Amino acid sequence: MLAAVARSSGATLGFEIDAAAEVTVTPGCTGALAAVMLGLLEPGDEVVLFEPYYDSYRAAVAMAGAVPRFVALREGGGEAGDGFGFDVDELRAAFGPRTRAVVVNTPHNPTGKVFTREELGQIAALCCEHDVIAVSDVVYERLVFAGEHVSIASFDGMRERSVVCSSLGKTYSLTGWKVGWAIAPARLTAGIRAAHQFLTFSVPGPLQLGAVAALEHADGYVAGMLESFREAHRRLATALAAVGFDVKRTDGTYFVMVDHRRVSAALGVGGDVGGDVEMARYMAEHVGVAVVPPSFFYERRELGEHLLRFCFCKRLETIDAAAERIRERLGGVVDGVAV
Repeated sequence: MLAAVARSSGATLGFEIDAAAEVTVTPGCTGALAAVMLGLLEPGDEVVLFEPYYDSYRAAVAMAGAVPRFVALREGGGEAGDGFGFDVDELRAAFGPRTRAVVVNTPHNPTGKVFTREELGQIAALCCEHDVIAVSDVVYERLVFAGEHVSIASFDGMRERSVVCSSLGKTYSLTGWKVGWAIAPARLTAGIRAAHQFLTFSVPGPLQLGAVAALEHADGYVAGMLESFREAHRRLATALAAVGFDVKRTDGTYFVMVDHRRVSAALGVGGDVGGDVEMARYMAEHVGVAVVPPSFFYERRELGEHLLRFCFCKRLETIDAAAERIRERLGGVVDGVAV
């Protein structure tokens, strides 16, 4: 398993990985992230998190006794256009003398953002300036529809201060297997393993054998799945835009974010506080489509209350059924929107 991860990830990262000294197999990427935080952070260390964030980041930072510092990904920010981006001055202000790590998730859950080379270069420059570890969550690295996936570990000065975490789950649709890994220089791997051995110690051997087979022989499956996701996104996004949702750009993952305010205002659902929760409940009860209220992925929940997150990793017939319900039950609600 170690050798298979080293070969597969080394080809993506662009440098050779020492399988025995630099790869740790973990129970999914979430397990890797917990071991990284507990193994490399001291109480009082600061960790920069982009919000919205996968919720385990915040929990793992808290368990390690560290202090989070938040940088918002905002619609239209940075290079985002009609997607999400960050303000480099806000990012720079989050780094200080106590900063130990920054978590970089690209492609990004929940926004579907793929960080650009320029954005990653800005983060890398700050890591080098402040001697900060970049904890890179790349579980969606193969699920990219636009642009390119680039690892921050490949930038000058970042090989020695990067931890790359990934897993089998997203790329191969095997989330229940919980086989992941962390790749880091030996000095960082020692800390990760010290925590990992007292969390779960090991991942079941038979699942690791299956993971090796996937890593070495399943490229054709991944390519077909990506094309299916691309079409599923097109069909769902088209239906959402047709009834008045402001659909944000998705460059990777299998999520799409929308601004629900035009639709929710026309329906009289929600308000300035908790609008995403009430709109998510309305979608489930009256439209028959389940969505996630993304304010739970924000520290400052008000930044996400006007948004909803849809997921399109479903069979095309399921996507079509959802799109039909959206058109039937929300079509014509917003004035001037024809379905």
